[in-house]
Amino acid sequence: MMDEPLYSVDGVSYRYGPGWALRDVTFTVGGGESLAILGANGSGKSTLLKILNGLVFPSGGGVRFMGAPLTEAGLKGNLLRCFRERVGFVFAEPDVQLFCPTVSDEVAFGPLQLELPAKEAASRVEELLSMLGITALSQRPPWTLSTGEKKKVAIAAVLAVNPDVLLLDEPTNGLDPRTQVWLFELIESLKGLKKTCIMSTHDLSLVEDLAERALVIDESHRLVADGAAREVLRNKDLLLAANLIHEHTHRHGDVVHIHSHGPFGMHDEHE
Repeated sequence: MMDEPLYSVDGVSYRYGPGWALRDVTFTVGGGESLAILGANGSGKSTLLKILNGLVFPSGGGVRFMGAPLTEAGLKGNLLRCFRERVGFVFAEPDVQLFCPTVSDEVAFGPLQLELPAKEAASRVEELLSMLGITALSQRPPWTLSTGEKKKVAIAAVLAVNPDVLLLDEPTNGLDPRTQVWLFELIESLKGLKKTCIMSTHDLSLVEDLAERALVIDESHRLVADGAAREVLRNKDLLLAANLIHEHTHRHGDVVHIHSHGPFGMHDEHE
């Protein structure tokens, strides 16, 4: 008998007013997987991540988490505490996530809401601030920090509840190269701990190193690919159709070059 998937997404659709954000999306996620959800801006990938976090709920179809329906009614019942302990969400824009007066308060908020003893919560805060290299920021108001510092605080606040599942929306959004490298190393370490990591991104340079599997949502808001990340990234026609890379043609003398633009851009064809 096969193990129950961590997530089962079955025919999920979602509307924003008269328009679609997602249309008939179906897939499963197993525990410990590293998964990238790829799509151009506006394709619906961030909406899908919010559905997986129980922040919004499908207009059609359904989601199950560990076999239990992930619904608004369900998250008011017995599933709520289990779900919030197991699943952490890092928003694309950390300002959306941060609201406490100091960094220490921000990181302590989750454990205290889960009714951990104050001493244990304080110990988690100290360990995480040290691990992420932000101990010196502990008494700073989050709104005074740089974007990279805010992102680290947002991640620390999520890790403070020790989730099994980490959902990251556009994780490198607004980060400088050094902080991006730090984030890559952190995600790699979480994968080593068998955490389930699901990220949404249009940045293909992240995917092959950080995800074993990739989904592609196109601009019609439908799931058009689900496979090994390495294979998805090598499907040029798929990436062009989904607006994840683009081409232009130019001439060098009598030779016409067609360039693909994106992280893997190259001179692809000659005429």
